[in-house]
Amino acid sequence: MSRQPHPSLLPAVPAPAPRPAVRRPFDLRVHAQRIQIDELIVTDPRQVLAHARAAAHHDPDTAALVGYSTTTPLTLPAAAALLCSLHTPDELADMGLRLVRHVTRTTAATQHRDPVVLELSDAPEEDGR
Repeated sequence: MSRQPHPSLLPAVPAPAPRPAVRRPFDLRVHAQRIQIDELIVTDPRQVLAHARAAAHHDPDTAALVGYSTTTPLTLPAAAALLCSLHTPDELADMGLRLVRHVTRTTAATQHRDPVVLELSDAPEEDGR
């Protein structure tokens, strides 16, 4: 018959350290989309066209996306679109474009709910409304 030694005679074995609980990410199945819209007006058309022609020579691939080619001159809307794709609003102000409104629209939805839409705008208040 085999006898077990008294517990006080057993070698000291440290108790296993408790493992921290691993938290798994919680998937909410929320899909969100954020769109930022800047509305600009042209304050100096000649300056806008001049800057856009220079930009078209430096970045012909982007210029081609707005319709510019060596045989097709830049229209004022295409010139403004080209400059907006390459520069910040502060740089655009120096090129003859002025920011008149900035809108951020955020849409979030789950699989089982209608989307929630939040729109923030910094458009100036119009008189007479």
